[in-house]
Amino acid sequence: MRLDKYLKVSRLIKRRTVANEACDNERVSVNGRVQRASYEVKVGDRIAIRFGARTLTVEVVSVQENAGKADAAAMYREVANQDAG
Repeated sequence: MRLDKYLKVSRLIKRRTVANEACDNERVSVNGRVQRASYEVKVGDRIAIRFGARTLTVEVVSVQENAGKADAAAMYREVANQDAG
């Protein structure tokens, strides 16, 4: 699954267009490397998303085409929450 779609389906970012913009603006990295929206997400990948001064890092647990609100949080495991300092 594409990175932008994964971010939307897992509800890490609310809209796919916003996820696409975040990738274009180099705010999303996978396994320590900035990736494009077309990157294929795999189980075990570590995704870091910069929200201003805060960085959210999650590990991909599952990749599903569709997920309900309850299932979305089960698609990833939060690894670290960091503030720029």
